[in-house]
Amino acid sequence: MSSPPSSTAAREHDEQVASRSAYEAVIERLSKASVDKHWEPYRDIPWDDPEFHVDPADPRWELPEVDKLGGHPWYRSRSPEVRAAIGLWRVATAMKIGLQFENLLKRGLLNYAYRLPNGAPEFRYVYHETIEEGHHGMMFQEFVNRTGLAIRGMPRPLSVMAQVAPWIPLISTELFFVFVLGGEDPIDHVQRKVLKDGRVHHPLEETIMRIHIAEEARHISFARHYLRNRVPRMPAYRRLMLGLAAPVILGVMARIMLAPPGPMIRHFRIPPSVVAEVYLRNPAAKQEIRDSVGKTRELCAELGLINAVTRRIWRAMGIWAEPRS
Repeated sequence: MSSPPSSTAAREHDEQVASRSAYEAVIERLSKASVDKHWEPYRDIPWDDPEFHVDPADPRWELPEVDKLGGHPWYRSRSPEVRAAIGLWRVATAMKIGLQFENLLKRGLLNYAYRLPNGAPEFRYVYHETIEEGHHGMMFQEFVNRTGLAIRGMPRPLSVMAQVAPWIPLISTELFFVFVLGGEDPIDHVQRKVLKDGRVHHPLEETIMRIHIAEEARHISFARHYLRNRVPRMPAYRRLMLGLAAPVILGVMARIMLAPPGPMIRHFRIPPSVVAEVYLRNPAAKQEIRDSVGKTRELCAELGLINAVTRRIWRAMGIWAEPRS
């Protein structure tokens, strides 16, 4: 026998209260962690230590295994100085794009926080995250400055189009936090792989990556818990729209974060055939893009955003993989 309607409604209400309490407890823990363990770029990074000096010819800048160009015969045939210079350009470009993305993210977070009501626990955490992202931007730009390279970051047309991102929270906060994960997860994926590759890394690059990974773990956690809290309560039509938009955003963002920078290709005269072989037709490079959004893809499946229709978009964007059994 089914429960009386009043009993069912009461149970659902209790479940919602418990879910909200658990969500708020997560936010409180994240806010406390931001106070207890955080870094400041001009206090915690010894920029002027001789060991941290950026020498473009330092062999520790050579491309890591995660970048498939590093194993290509064309790259291996270059002189050690050129291989190091290409790797440094790659790292500096990734940091420049990272600070540009985080600039968009900070503005979006503040637009989101602007409309939060008094007493909302998200307000405090969002300001903690905004401050941390500000610190990341400073350390990324300081690194780029010390390379002496003319790093532009995002291509200009893409940079212009990206200016809509901070306004997404005014339309859909859920879509905005998918965008957040679309930028943060691929970078986190690559940096974790680089630190585990067994190579000796330049201490400045390694210090920046470790700081970034530690603090981004909180930012990624907040975005994931926010979506888990909000998406199940969205009207069906809005969930459908989010499910259609998510793979497009994630596919585009993964490629922005992982694609080889055009100025680097032109500066070092990397042959188009090599670029195509390494990045466009290489199954391992395509797998890297799929893997970089793997955790967000699993979250979307968990939230019911993947169905027969939206799965086709995931495949079209080249980021679909069957769920792990």
